[in-house]
Amino acid sequence: MTQHRIVARVVPPIVVTVALAVVTACSFSGASEDRSEETRGASHRADAASVAALRAAEDAIDRAGSARIASTTAMGDTLSMKTDGALGWAGASTGKLVLTYTGGQLAETMRELSGTSMEARLLPDAYYAKVGDKFAARMHGKHWVKYAYNDLESLPGGSGTYLKDQLQNTAPVQPVKLLLASGDVRKVGEEKVRGEHTTHYSGTVRVADLKGADALKEQLQQAGVTSETVDLWVGDDDLLVKKVEKGELVSGSMSSTAYYSDYGVEVSAEVPPAGDTADFKDLMPTKPAT
Repeated sequence: MTQHRIVARVVPPIVVTVALAVVTACSFSGASEDRSEETRGASHRADAASVAALRAAEDAIDRAGSARIASTTAMGDTLSMKTDGALGWAGASTGKLVLTYTGGQLAETMRELSGTSMEARLLPDAYYAKVGDKFAARMHGKHWVKYAYNDLESLPGGSGTYLKDQLQNTAPVQPVKLLLASGDVRKVGEEKVRGEHTTHYSGTVRVADLKGADALKEQLQQAGVTSETVDLWVGDDDLLVKKVEKGELVSGSMSSTAYYSDYGVEVSAEVPPAGDTADFKDLMPTKPAT
């Protein structure tokens, strides 16, 4: 097997991992334009006061433009990890994240790739993943892999288009949109989250009922996702404080818990040095591996 084929077979999990990090924003990013006619009809079947509160949260998050994030994600027996960093969505999405692998079948592979944790940087046209010294040796000593969003579309099975959408829609407004689009929104009660007064909202998202997102719906169904629960805790300033998503995948249960703070924080993500960066498209094999 050539070096390029070895690299190409190992590098794609980085794409998946960073996409999972974006689950901290929402695993079903862009599920629906909830201000469509279908969504407005669905929302009328939900608790009207809760819908109004989430509309206010949607607007407040959009205006905030950035936030710090701390999350935990588990994808069945495949991979579990923690994510810490900051994301910006005023204009093109930007961000700087540190992913720490905590368990699952892929954890050892990812640790070999980048150590116990990996730094990821999101910029307007690409995201960059940092690998460890051992893997960098396979890339002529380069420690960063660049994934141009347009190049991701070349990945098979339509997965690249989905990943591109995930990476370019990182705002925590996405789970709010999803819950509004589900047509199942209800107030659970008022609770303290990390010392902050919040209102807890909950609902169930049924993939088959999502409107205006046929490609996404097909991918979720292929992954074995039929429904998930979404819980949101919104502060008195209408900003999202906590999000929990739980669902079922072919590989087992999926869960994601995220905390958001410091809205409006400055987010700076620099392009890594060109001399220390390999391009994803150059690492792909020119013909199928045999």
